[in-house]
Formats: sequence, structure tokens, C-alpha cells
Amino acid sequence: MRVITGSARGRKLKAPEGSDVRPTSDLVKESIYSIIQFDVPGAAVLDLFAGSGQLGIEALSRGAAHCVFVDKAASSIALVRENVMACGFLKESRILTMDSLEYLKTAKKGFDIALLDPPYSHGLIEKAMECLPDKMNDGGIVVCEHEKELTLPESFGTLMLHKRYKYGKIAVTVYKKPISTEEE
Repeated sequence: MRVITGSARGRKLKAPEGSDVRPTSDLVKESIYSIIQFDVPGAAVLDLFAGSGQLGIEALSRGAAHCVFVDKAASSIALVRENVMACGFLKESRILTMDSLEYLKTAKKGFDIALLDPPYSHGLIEKAMECLPDKMNDGGIVVCEHEKELTLPESFGTLMLHKRYKYGKIAVTVYKKPISTEEE
């Protein structure tokens, strides 16, 4: 696993061990960042179910302003912290050991990009997506990595399906929050 491009380009990242953890492949990560590349600079990013932190670290490497990493496994969070420090992004990071769904219940609005890559076949994407509309800024993007057999709905509240992609056994579904035209 490595950082693909940006200020930490080529930096090797430590990956979790064990059969219950499935790091995002470089092909899928590169595809995700091709989709959102113009939205990353200056963005406030949320990396839920962070694992090794590689998706959020890639965003920071590409110019995101800040990233919140959330994972309930202490071993994963230790790995996130180690990878963030190795890439020099500690100042731009907030690293939390807690359940991702619990975090969403208390998080304030303010994210431009949310990256979701939870354990497959547990219904976690759907549960997280129910909470995310109120946490995303107008124009915000949510990227969901999941098993290809899962077809997510057209919308979750104000988050509207933008596009679906398939890469072998993995699918990526992207949602966008429309920019509000209401006058305050």
C-alpha cells in the first residue's frame, strides 16, 4: 500500500493484518481519486471505518485541508496514527477511536468529502448514509466502497446518486449533495 500522488507520493503505508480487514487496492483508490480529484484541494474530509487511514491520507496528500479519521478498532487507529505521522499530516488530522455510527450522531456539519469503506455485508453503509446528509456541506460528495452485489438506493435524504462504478468484486457508489439555492 502506498500514497499514489501529492505531497506524500510514493510513501509506503502500513496495512492491518488479519482476514477481517480489506485494504482498498491501488486501482480502486486511483479510480476514486480520479472521480473526486477536483474537489479534494482545501476540502474537509471524513474517513469513516478508516482501517489504515489510506483513503484520508491520500486526500491530505492531494491538498485536503483537514481529515477526521474514525474507526472503532484500537489496532486500526494505532495504524492510522502511525501512517499519518509517517506522512507528516498529524497537524491536519483528527484521529478518533470510536464507532463510526456513534461518531455521526454527534458530529457537526462541515464535511466536503466523506469516504466510507466499512466491513462488507453488515449494512453499515446504509446506516452511515442515513446520518450523513446533515453532516455534509452543500456540494459535498460521499464515496462508498462496497461489494459489487450491493445496489444502493438513488438517494439518502439530500444526498443524490451521482454514479456507480465496478472494479472486479468491488463497487464504488458516489453521492452528491446539491448546492442549495435557498437564500438565507
